[in-house]
Amino acid sequence: MDAVTTLTIFVLAVFIGFEVVSKVSSTLHTPLMSGANAIHGIILVGAIIVAGQAESIGVLVVALIATLLATINLVGGFVVTDRMLDMFSGRASGRKAPEKKGEQL
Repeated sequence: MDAVTTLTIFVLAVFIGFEVVSKVSSTLHTPLMSGANAIHGIILVGAIIVAGQAESIGVLVVALIATLLATINLVGGFVVTDRMLDMFSGRASGRKAPEKKGEQL
């Protein structure tokens, strides 16, 4: 593929991805994040494989950047999912609910 075709596919993927995710209702965000975490895990494994088989410096640099970004995305997804689940669990799960600043019992 030439650079123009690759750039066009990338721009369309970003646009479509943004439109799809922005239309999701708030009740579906936790299941969506769980699915996205699974996909990010697959992307991370793929980036590591590409980095391990890189034959040129350029490919290695791009693969290492992809590995770094996929790792950040994966960890961030789990942090957000954990926070969202904490909001729904309340005190029933045995965890102490977060207190608001300035609030006294």
